[in-house]
Amino acid sequence: MNSIKQYGWNENWSTKWNEKWSHAEDKQFIPGRIVGDFGSKYKVLTDVGETWGELAGKLRHTFVASGDFPAIGDWVALAMQDGGEHGIIHGVLPRQSVISRKVAGNTQDEQIVASNVDTLFLVSALNDDFNVRRMERYLIMAWNSGANPVILLTKADLCPDADSKIAEMESAAPGVSVHAVSALQDEGREKLLPYIGEGQTVALTGSSGCGKSTMVNWLCGKNLQITQDVREGDSRGRHTTTHRELFVLPDGGIIVDTPGMRELQLWEDEGGLDLAFSDISGLAIKCRFSNCSHEREEGCAVLEAVQTGELEEKRLINYRKTQREVLYQNNKEAKLKRKSAASTKVSSSRTRGYGWRKELDEY
Repeated sequence: MNSIKQYGWNENWSTKWNEKWSHAEDKQFIPGRIVGDFGSKYKVLTDVGETWGELAGKLRHTFVASGDFPAIGDWVALAMQDGGEHGIIHGVLPRQSVISRKVAGNTQDEQIVASNVDTLFLVSALNDDFNVRRMERYLIMAWNSGANPVILLTKADLCPDADSKIAEMESAAPGVSVHAVSALQDEGREKLLPYIGEGQTVALTGSSGCGKSTMVNWLCGKNLQITQDVREGDSRGRHTTTHRELFVLPDGGIIVDTPGMRELQLWEDEGGLDLAFSDISGLAIKCRFSNCSHEREEGCAVLEAVQTGELEEKRLINYRKTQREVLYQNNKEAKLKRKSAASTKVSSSRTRGYGWRKELDEY
């Protein structure tokens, strides 16, 4: 039987647990990790086995945004029911990392991809899926999450100029490790061992058809996830993984496979933009004006770097575009938070007012 230690439980999590649920009335709770997210129900791994879990009604009503709900990788407090056949989730331990994005469409809400991840594998195939500009967006998400980003270039056996692609990706990802691997040829696995050691959690994310499920099967040493071929002609992928699931690797690590992303809309920026474009951020310090927009100002070190060839113009263009998007997104989030806070304040005031009138009537 698997234990929670095999799924990443350690002294750090034990300390957090004791800080939150050490009271006598909480002794009925046992810790568990969410290893499968199926919408209204969760698959949870505990020391007494794997079980299905659902939210306690009281807990559900305390959640305001979708990002508050449990996600794959979360550690939860579970009260077992019906002899252990299923459990009720009564709380979630504070997360040490959160990989999230904005939900698709016009809805202003956060979607948690995975939580408590140590390393985030950003996967891109060495075929028509290869896109440096898109990877820059994934890097922003990764840096914002608190996880360590690592770029995996899959299907290296299909690319005759893999070295040049690696160099191109490295130039767009300062300080980030880039590894080319081939699951089909069993090449490059040794490069990934430092990230998948005992107790370490890794997650894979990338566009549809980039080879994430194949990577999971390869690293696990068995076919756990269904895989599909990409479309001929454009190398576009088909959705293989439809839900998020967590597996234990032979090397002792834990891996999370996530559905492919047709598009990546960024959520709240917490410094990820500057880290993903650290070369531009470093140059910006040398600009004459502290509020330089790097558009046409005199003494702009960033524009000078473009002119000398030190910085690729396409990278600067993508930086400006992404910067505007992040600013717009942050402003919308701030507006929604103010609106939500005002609504909560009014609701609370009305409740207090009603209680006051009720007491007066009773008097």
